[in-house]
Amino acid sequence: MAGAAVETLQDELSPVVAALGLELVDVEVSAATVRVTVDRDGGIDLDALAAANRAVSGALDRLDPLPGRYTLEVSSPGVERRLRTPAQFVRALGETVAVRLVPGAGEVRRLQGRLASVDERGVVLEGPEVPGGSAAVGFHTIERARTVFEWGATGAPSPSRAKGRKGKERATTS
Repeated sequence: MAGAAVETLQDELSPVVAALGLELVDVEVSAATVRVTVDRDGGIDLDALAAANRAVSGALDRLDPLPGRYTLEVSSPGVERRLRTPAQFVRALGETVAVRLVPGAGEVRRLQGRLASVDERGVVLEGPEVPGGSAAVGFHTIERARTVFEWGATGAPSPSRAKGRKGKERATTS
């Protein structure tokens, strides 16, 4: 399914999950699978995922995005979430993120560091693993990005990740 078609699907599903008090984080379509990721402040539980699954399934029945049979997967983002939109990067401010750059975007293809700032053009990563200690990265050069789960010294999640996330939970229907 082409990028524009996925964006249309995101536009159609966003109000469906918003009506449940949830945020549509991502929609992926591959082969015969539609993956929908939802979240809300404080994390998401199985009851909310089940409600989202029912609502999204009904919307997809009306939209019929893929010919034939397909599998619907509705899940939470989990502790290591993909970052695609500027708003998702803003929500991850202060967290450790891993970024893979598009080929030819720089001499280093992968960066990992603390997300120090976000604006309309891109992000700034800082930390000892970032060449020079700090790097500005334009959104147009990011191929893929995700948050990085970090364990604290006591074996518990670090405060930046301990926001009530309950891991990756999934409800599936076809």
